[in-house]
Amino acid sequence: MTVFKNTYLIMRHGQSEANVADIVVSDPAIGCANYGLSPLGQTQAKASAQAFRDKGIALIVCSDFKRTKETAAIVADELSLQSAVEDIRLRERFFGEWEGQSSSAYENVWAKDLQDSNQSFNGVESTVSVRDRSISLIKELENQYEDKAILLVAHGDILQIMKSAFHDIEPGQHRTLPHHETGEIKLLVSKGDNIHLPL
Repeated sequence: MTVFKNTYLIMRHGQSEANVADIVVSDPAIGCANYGLSPLGQTQAKASAQAFRDKGIALIVCSDFKRTKETAAIVADELSLQSAVEDIRLRERFFGEWEGQSSSAYENVWAKDLQDSNQSFNGVESTVSVRDRSISLIKELENQYEDKAILLVAHGDILQIMKSAFHDIEPGQHRTLPHHETGEIKLLVSKGDNIHLPL
């Protein structure tokens, strides 16, 4: 069992240009340089930051994709924090051969996830892999910090899969959890909570 020394909040990036274009952008070679926030996404990030201004957020860690970096920068500015720390373990789940296709492809992937948490059809990163890399980051942060409120800024699928570990369900069942909207901040775990994590 893990008794948490810090409080963790999770945020999905604001609406991105990829969301507007209705395409899958999961390849770091594309997503780190392109497809930042839409004007609505910028507004979402600012509004969420203002809503959580009194939560004592002391550190922001984000994916190195353009859409998450821009989101984190807006939040940091609103909360008068230093720039976010980038960590590749918060990157978007890699969707393999679905890259560049319509976002309707997600439904195909999620259906297979339910059947097998290790599935990697069409070169998709398995939910087990996504869960393990995200949880390894949290465990590292637990070793580095204490009594901090830490905001993790990432992507829809990785956040859903990360949450599966805290709800004690298979990572492939991540879509059974409430959907995480663009720009939305949620509590992941509070300091003092005692939870059994994988790894």
